[in-house]
Amino acid sequence: MDYNTQREKLIMPEYGRYVQKLLQKVKTIPDKEKRSEQVRAVVHAMGILNPQLRDMNDFKHKLWDHVFVISNFELDIEAPFTPPTSESFRIAPNRIGLEDKPLKVNYYGRNIQNMAEALAQRKPGADRDEMVKELAYYMRKQYLIWNKESVSDQTIFTDLSMLTKGRLHVPEGFKMDEVQGEQVRQAYLQSRNGQIRLGGGNRFKKRKKKPQKF
Repeated sequence: MDYNTQREKLIMPEYGRYVQKLLQKVKTIPDKEKRSEQVRAVVHAMGILNPQLRDMNDFKHKLWDHVFVISNFELDIEAPFTPPTSESFRIAPNRIGLEDKPLKVNYYGRNIQNMAEALAQRKPGADRDEMVKELAYYMRKQYLIWNKESVSDQTIFTDLSMLTKGRLHVPEGFKMDEVQGEQVRQAYLQSRNGQIRLGGGNRFKKRKKKPQKF
């Protein structure tokens, strides 16, 4: 019995083994014109097997590129597009630079740390003060997600100053509304589950299953 594990590896599984075998057979045709004719028929079949490619503006170009990839770039035919080279598929992607600075406070995350740093670099004024207030509210929300107990305003204000090495402070006299950590945590979990509870009571009652008749 012929098992898939014993067969040649599929170069592009989305087109299946028959397309790969057809292109291998086409390579053995000695006449270039006949090879090109057969490849055009294979490209048409590949378009039928992957109709989603038709939504692309250059789907025909994409199909012809896939033909050369499946044939290991060994086809000598007359193609309507410039054949790609194997080197063009081996180009390493550009490296994405990652921030290597350690987090000062894990439960605030890097976004809050970067936002605090960006605000510290802005000129003092009413606009920055409003942004600092919003950031303080956001910091408290993140704090209460990781710590179930309530948190004092002074703790948030101290952490905000620590994140910016004393360059950022909340406006004098600013106070945040009191909120319990468990309330914020439950609201966060419900938003993740796509559930929103309005008012009191249990609004998520289980439906009773009706007995089935046989």
